[in-house]
Amino acid sequence: MAQVATPSKSESQSKPQLRLRLNLHPGQRRVWDCERRFVAMLAGSQGGKTVMGPPWLHREVAARGMGDYLAVTANYDLLKLKMLPELLGYFEHDLGIGRYWAGDRLIELAQDLSPGRFLARASTDPMWGRIILRSAEAEAGLESATAKAAWLDEAGHPDFSRMAWEAVQRRLSLTQGRALFSTTLYIWGWFKTEVFDRWAAGDTDYDVIQFDSTLNPAFPMVEFERARATLPPWKFDLFYRGRYARPAGLIYDSFNEAICKVQRRELPDGWPRYVGHDFGPIHTAALWYAQDPGTGYLYLYRTYLSQEKGTAAAHVERWKELSAGESIRKRVGGAVGSADEGWREAYRLAGWPVSEPLVRDVEVGIDRVYAWHKTNRLFVFDDLLDYLAEKMSYSRKLDDSYKPTDEIRDKSRYHCLDAERYLLSDFLPVDVVRQQEESSQIQDYRSGHQRRWFRGSRGSMRMRSNSA
Repeated sequence: MAQVATPSKSESQSKPQLRLRLNLHPGQRRVWDCERRFVAMLAGSQGGKTVMGPPWLHREVAARGMGDYLAVTANYDLLKLKMLPELLGYFEHDLGIGRYWAGDRLIELAQDLSPGRFLARASTDPMWGRIILRSAEAEAGLESATAKAAWLDEAGHPDFSRMAWEAVQRRLSLTQGRALFSTTLYIWGWFKTEVFDRWAAGDTDYDVIQFDSTLNPAFPMVEFERARATLPPWKFDLFYRGRYARPAGLIYDSFNEAICKVQRRELPDGWPRYVGHDFGPIHTAALWYAQDPGTGYLYLYRTYLSQEKGTAAAHVERWKELSAGESIRKRVGGAVGSADEGWREAYRLAGWPVSEPLVRDVEVGIDRVYAWHKTNRLFVFDDLLDYLAEKMSYSRKLDDSYKPTDEIRDKSRYHCLDAERYLLSDFLPVDVVRQQEESSQIQDYRSGHQRRWFRGSRGSMRMRSNSA
């Protein structure tokens, strides 16, 4: 986007007036003209995304007046090297209405947006307006302001967490402020499920504008075609077209959103319930599943993901409240033969016994969950955003040829999926079971129990646990 922003003085007024001229390409124009509350600009690399942030934020300040505004990007490096230079170039250098306070990472806005009319002598003094700059990595820094608008750059980056987006929404809630997302697409995750999918479902609070890198007149077509010829199609669509494509390395690519992500509904009280757990001093996770006795289908209907340190007793008290009146058949959690045994004992003493999972190997556990998705027998309520964000981004690292490796990227972040894997190591869907011998029995020598598969009323297969 070519732009010229220059201050000028009206001949008839003593107060300086600002004249702003923006030369927008068609994709940028659609963003500029959009009046919805949450606007997502998804574009290819060098398509002209970041440069839109400062003038969009300037217009919000002009419309909403004195107060605080947010500018948030995925990590500190992007803040320092990309977002900050754009903001300073626009507000401080071009217009003269911004003054940067580096120690607090904020830009003071001149009174009434008049060049040079700054009120503060120190960063702690009252200011007419502020742009507070933060990285999504430091979520605590997003909790201290009531903001009137927010620009979120590279919100689709893996470092920009769902918790950071939730924090921004809390800052905007009092004023019902607007937000602009400007991002290249990197992975499937919370941004897809909570922004793109909401727009696709017809939520009128959201708008998504997508365009290729080449909509920027300065982007060379030859470079666009070189990328098309040399990159995998999924990567080209993500990075040069701003379009979602299922990335290589996605572990649960068998999860069919169109079929298995369903609207919340009441489940019969008599259905058996199961709970999977992932332990830890923070990020304690629990997932509740109900099983249809007639079909054997599983329904994930509740998640619990604590972001704060808590005692086993405190977690158990909350789980009991959530599970009141439900028939919990089994609780499974933690790694096999590990330090998690201490957590299991703590929960048992608090009145919530948790079994050790049957499967020790992570890959075998992933295969069990994968099979449930492959056969479309595991359904997820569409309001379980923590789980869906993890499911859509759980991936393997890629090698230099964009081929998946055995290593799971950021494995320690996926607490809901660990809890699911522990629990579903005790289950197999019908199509997997049919591959076993008719008289199949899985002998659990650790606990002295046999688990037999039996045919349900509609030909489904379910697990039964009997004392040996």
